[in-house]
Amino acid sequence: MPKISIPTAWYRAVCLFAAIALAGLAADLLTKHWAFQALGMPGQYEANEESTYWVWQDVFGFQTALNPGALFGLAAGQTTLLVIFSLIFLTGIIVYVFFWAWQSLFLSAIFGMIVAGICGNLYDRLGWHGLVYADWHSEHLLGEQPIYAVRDWILCMIGTFHWPNFNIADALMVCSVILLLLHGLFFDTTQERQRSTSTEGVSK
Repeated sequence: MPKISIPTAWYRAVCLFAAIALAGLAADLLTKHWAFQALGMPGQYEANEESTYWVWQDVFGFQTALNPGALFGLAAGQTTLLVIFSLIFLTGIIVYVFFWAWQSLFLSAIFGMIVAGICGNLYDRLGWHGLVYADWHSEHLLGEQPIYAVRDWILCMIGTFHWPNFNIADALMVCSVILLLLHGLFFDTTQERQRSTSTEGVSK
């Protein structure tokens, strides 16, 4: 049986992809845990100021929130649908990286960020964070019903507009989409120019 030779570049790209995905996932889950331990559940305190920590007063800080939907609260309450879409995207990205995107370390890194973001929020949507519904004012649990919602904790104000709270997973996905757009606009164009230049050189 012939031995299949796997390029060294493949190992490098896949290792980079896995390292960024694992590091991003760890950063997301650890910061979520810290925020909810330090600031408590949303609405746990009667005075909102007690559950908000301002790094820059009225501009940037930390405040816990629970999002039952996707980015910006889209598809709120559609947990099953969001989980299915997350698993489909995860499978597609992993297959793409292993068979095609490994030829570019930049793309492998970007897809590692996306996978970290998807897995971080998927962890929350499945209720694995262990949070349960509670009546914080009377301090009596309403029941051991898990909360199927994403934990958000980063607070940004744009003037008087309260930008929807987000987390590291959201930031990774938004940044990766921006990087993908920049790659499509500039990197692909540069590569095409290099190919055309080399082709012209050969023809001459």
